[in-house]
Amino acid sequence: MSTIRRGMVLAAGLGTRMRPLTDSLPKALVAVAGETLIDRILDRMAEAGIEEVAVNLHHKGDQLAGHLAGRTRPRIIESREETLLETGGGVRQALPLLGDGPFFVINGDILWRNGKRSALERLAAAWDGDRMDGLLLLQRTVSAFGYDGRGDFMLTQDGLIRRPEPGEIPPYLFAGLQILHPRLFHGAPDGAFSLNRLYARAAEAGRLGGIVHDGEWYHVGTPQALAEAEEALATQRIWL
Repeated sequence: MSTIRRGMVLAAGLGTRMRPLTDSLPKALVAVAGETLIDRILDRMAEAGIEEVAVNLHHKGDQLAGHLAGRTRPRIIESREETLLETGGGVRQALPLLGDGPFFVINGDILWRNGKRSALERLAAAWDGDRMDGLLLLQRTVSAFGYDGRGDFMLTQDGLIRRPEPGEIPPYLFAGLQILHPRLFHGAPDGAFSLNRLYARAAEAGRLGGIVHDGEWYHVGTPQALAEAEEALATQRIWL
């Protein structure tokens, strides 16, 4: 079971690529095979021993807050955004809720199947605060469902992340699960900004770690990706 007891789910976005479903509800409340995205994520966090989770709210935030009010595990703490702060700004605003130690951050539009061990527990076991300011879960691009990009990162033999050099094809994408330490945000800007800015700085300093997910992974960002995820569930291609 994870030794890290706090985390955050990023759920403030407008979900424009998921329209028309997100015209009437926040993307985190989109149901996959009868269960909402955010409940699937929070259930996994509770299973890993995470006790408190901050959830950032913006698009249809009252609707999401009302849904989350029924949960007791993990305990939910709201972080409301008057204006969208993107991933980095959203986490930076929530830092006072997350304590002074490392914490999980999970994107609100992903699903994953654990391998032989919980992905969250694997991240916690791999966390080394002496040499890392962040630790990202990576997914192989060739086995990622609902993903059509070119990949994000290279991974060195000693488990550190770097950006690809010209001509290199990155074999890994960021899977939307990570451990961050508050010191990663030292000197971070006010307002909206992407976590990518902080990843780049940490990678340059040799303080951004990565491990490769050993199970299956789905990005549920569009109605088509949602249909594919539900088909996979129905055919038991993935267990979520």
